Amino acid sequence: MTRRRNPAAWAAFWLGLVGLVLMPIPLFVGLILGGGLAIFAGITAIIALLRSRHRDGKGIAPAVWALVFVALTFAGISAGGGTIW
Repeated sequence: MTRRRNPAAWAAFWLGLVGLVLMPIPLFVGLILGGGLAIFAGITAIIALLRSRHRDGKGIAPAVWALVFVALTFAGISAGGGTIW
């Protein structure tokens, strides 16, 4: 029996986490790096959630955590992270 994995979920998780960590870098570096990675993480997380239906629910947790990281990144950016911190 083959294992059904969801590598897109883990890619979204790590992209979202790295985007959240890089977001506080000042002078628009965090805005570009953190925000860019957060956008890719959000797209990848949505793809992972759609694929998880066909993989018996594998990868739902990392994809949801990735969306949480994306939301925290965008909340930090809207509060001034990456620009003036």
